[in-house]
Amino acid sequence: MIRVGLIGFGLGGRVFHAPLISSVEGLELAAVLERTTNKAAERYPGIATYRTLEELLADASLTLIVVSTPNGTHFELARRALQAGKNVIVDKPMTVTSVEIAELMALAREKNLLLAPFHNRRWDGDFLTVEKLLREQAVGRLVAFESRMDRWRPTMPTDRVWKNDPAAGGGLLLDLGTHLADQALKLFGKPEAVSAEATRERAGAQANDAFTVRLRYAGFEATLGANSLSLPAAPRFHLRGTQGNYWKYGVDPQEAALAKITRIGDPFSAQGAWGREPYAAWGTLHVGIDSGTVSRPVEAVAGDYRRFYAGIRDALLGKAPAPVSAIDAWRGSRILEWAAQSAEERREIECEWVGEPS
Repeated sequence: MIRVGLIGFGLGGRVFHAPLISSVEGLELAAVLERTTNKAAERYPGIATYRTLEELLADASLTLIVVSTPNGTHFELARRALQAGKNVIVDKPMTVTSVEIAELMALAREKNLLLAPFHNRRWDGDFLTVEKLLREQAVGRLVAFESRMDRWRPTMPTDRVWKNDPAAGGGLLLDLGTHLADQALKLFGKPEAVSAEATRERAGAQANDAFTVRLRYAGFEATLGANSLSLPAAPRFHLRGTQGNYWKYGVDPQEAALAKITRIGDPFSAQGAWGREPYAAWGTLHVGIDSGTVSRPVEAVAGDYRRFYAGIRDALLGKAPAPVSAIDAWRGSRILEWAAQSAEERREIECEWVGEPS
């Protein structure tokens, strides 16, 4: 049994990490770091609650530490956990700069420890469906790819104020942009160049709350974007190819479901498998045939964030490589740094993939 310690029990710890860790065989959610509250113990009776990082890291029974705290704290918490001889998972973004990620990678390598980012949206059902359609060349040769995570949040939140502080790692580009960049890297690999706009649209916004990032590949362009003033939201995915198009609206249902539970029980229910979207939410494939068009809904692949933690378990047991590696986080961070540079300088930035940390 791999005993896990969780640093932070805010939205990320409560909705994502705790339920997922508790739902994967071979992992035990054993301890949590909460400075003043006992929310984890209320939801998970028997869990140990520590008030300081020193107390948590001194627990020799803990093999894996998960960092789920504000962005600007990730680097120092992960560094100290690695120094204490713990394997480490860090919520996205792993750190606020690629230089910090490289430093953590060097430390993990020195200590022979696992270090991985929590890029759970590789296991979104809509993303897995897109991955399958591209593998099958369902739209022919791809000429344009669009991936967006638009929302309607016209007022600035009063909690988690660090999200509106650029110095603390706030801003939508670093937040949702980390997921979108990672998905693009998973699908297409390293781009040749990056161009972007990152703006502040809402009253009171100090950090960027809207962005568009264009990744130039040989023969096509991938556009990534998000904002907080879309009603209704734009398509989550749009694939445009030489034989047709695929359109997908809506978001993966797992986050909403996880917010209501403490662990995933029997994966089967009257509604189907965990993470499966209803028919009404399926995307639509339009294929040109002769002088007409054939359109059909595409059954969504079921998403399952548990696969991330099952992969971490297997990696710690020496059965498989980590499902997401720290170099993936570094590459995504470089893309977002080039995007920020492009937005500031108003020009396309050529990607120089040299000096990658190992």
